[in-house]
Amino acid sequence: MSTPSAESGVESPHGGPGDPGHVATAGLSLSPFRGLRYDPDRVGALAAVTSPPYDVVDPGRRLDLETADPHNVVRLILPRPEPDDAGDRPDRDTRYRHAARLLRDWQREGVLAADPEPALYVYEQRVPAAGDTPELLQRGLIGALAVSGSEAGVVLPHEDVMPRPVADRVGLMRTTRANLEPLLLTYRGNGGAAGVVERAVQGEPLLTTTTTDGTHHRLWAVTDPAEIAEVSRDLSTCRALIADGHHRWEMYLRLQREHRHLPRSPWDRGLVLLVDTARYPLKVRAIHRVLYRLPVAEALEQLGDHWQVKEVPGPLGTALQALGEQKRHGGSSFLLTGGDGVYWLVGEPDEELLDATVPQDRPEEWRHLDATVLHATLLDHTWRVPDGPDDIGYLHTAAAAEREAARTGGTAVLLHPVRESVVRRLAEQGVTMPRKSTSFGPKPATGLVLRSLELG
Repeated sequence: MSTPSAESGVESPHGGPGDPGHVATAGLSLSPFRGLRYDPDRVGALAAVTSPPYDVVDPGRRLDLETADPHNVVRLILPRPEPDDAGDRPDRDTRYRHAARLLRDWQREGVLAADPEPALYVYEQRVPAAGDTPELLQRGLIGALAVSGSEAGVVLPHEDVMPRPVADRVGLMRTTRANLEPLLLTYRGNGGAAGVVERAVQGEPLLTTTTTDGTHHRLWAVTDPAEIAEVSRDLSTCRALIADGHHRWEMYLRLQREHRHLPRSPWDRGLVLLVDTARYPLKVRAIHRVLYRLPVAEALEQLGDHWQVKEVPGPLGTALQALGEQKRHGGSSFLLTGGDGVYWLVGEPDEELLDATVPQDRPEEWRHLDATVLHATLLDHTWRVPDGPDDIGYLHTAAAAEREAARTGGTAVLLHPVRESVVRRLAEQGVTMPRKSTSFGPKPATGLVLRSLELG
């Protein structure tokens, strides 16, 4: 990973030389904090109070989590108070206040308790082998990261965001005064921080749990000032790529601006998990689309003569292999299905159509991304589908997208994943991809450690 230059203009308003998280040079600045964690004696099981990140929890999964334990963290990240006496559904502000009240109550009752001293947290996820997929081990550091905009060149976004989800997260965090779940960021260090991680995992973990998907989670606290200083030295030469959490990072930026009048404000930092992908490469998956109001027959008809279309045999795994094979030959390609077991491979678009519909002011690599062509050429130009929640659903697995298309009578548009090197290369040029272009993983479980701004 290249080092940000002194000309990047990154100042250090996030603490002085006596601050354990302070670094004097441009780069990442990760501070320890007093983690807010579940008391295992006050809940049924730690696994029963965790949740996936808020934006991958579908309605069915949400209900499962709510019933798993009355203190499941999903009640904070996706609050759902009871309707009022008139039967009206609560508005957003009511939901935010409900989450804040739950957070206070759980702390008062001892369900959530603050650790006695600030720490950086080493977090390990171990995903067991399945079929031809080998075991996946991921380790990283959870801490409070100094927030800076893209102009500083320290934290690099790679996807666009939508105003509505950002506003929702801003309202929730502003009201709860807490970072309820860590963002996932990747970096490439020089070995110092990774060494701290490897030494920490030799000790006794603070917690160990296995979630229902079979993933094993462990957490350690790093409080030794020398170890924290070693992390700071390493990270001070690094930039990070936002792997998951663009809307929440934009939330951090907006709330930092709101509180810029406060000296040494806790809003100047946000909760993140930093993973050194030189040691622990992440998996990159595609995020698929479901066009709720466009049946697959109409979608295919509207393609006209500008695309090559052919039916490919199922089941889903076989059809996805055909998509992967076509992608190896280059060019934009998509797999369409109405969820009825019939699959259509769409590719080889007319170059004149691409020239007329894809913006010309971006790098060629960006212009030929599947997500770019999908949004600029197909959704905006050919199908004229608005990018709103009533028209497009974003699903993290092809199977879920197929089921959703069958349920709604719409069209699932299945994509092939983009390589991490492409994502990073574009981000370093300051070029963002269409939103929901990638899904990095494994994602950190929500609920293992929270950050309350009331604790500083």
